[in-house]
Amino acid sequence: MKNVLRVAMPLALALMVSACGNKEDDHADNHDHAAMEHNESMMKNQESMGAAAGPVVLKDDKLNAVYQHYMHLTTALTRADMAEAKVAANAIEAGAKEVSGGNSLASAASKISAASSVEAQREAYETMSNDMMKMVKQSGLSEGKVYVQYCPMAFDNKGASWLSSTEEIRNPYMGEKMMSCGENKESIQ
Repeated sequence: MKNVLRVAMPLALALMVSACGNKEDDHADNHDHAAMEHNESMMKNQESMGAAAGPVVLKDDKLNAVYQHYMHLTTALTRADMAEAKVAANAIEAGAKEVSGGNSLASAASKISAASSVEAQREAYETMSNDMMKMVKQSGLSEGKVYVQYCPMAFDNKGASWLSSTEEIRNPYMGEKMMSCGENKESIQ
């Protein structure tokens, strides 16, 4: 069902947007206008989380659900959106408890939820990312490709890695300061 939604949602949204025409159309009522803006926002979020490059599906269903929330968290940290990062971290914490060996993920997620700054969230995210890399490699993918990306400048040049569903670098450690700082180190297929 999740796979169907991942494929069907962007297609349905694209059809809706093209069928509705210009959102400034004088004939559109406020409800249609708000719905279109919501759909456009969802499409942008999906693109930034990698949906535009094709879905990533892990072989372990429970870890796959956590991975989708991890992508949400990555996007939130890229935007330095603490509130949205907490929402994603709460979902990761709940899901990680269902994953074999997910205690470390749940612990890191809890730290992100309790953090009082985006910098503290990013520090806990590094631990989470390292754990996710190991778990994703162990699980393997049944669909798509995951990139291991690395920023050498994160944490005062200590460097840090993260996972991405797209080849494009969108750095969650540096955010707007240095959005494209980093490189693809490897890919998991």
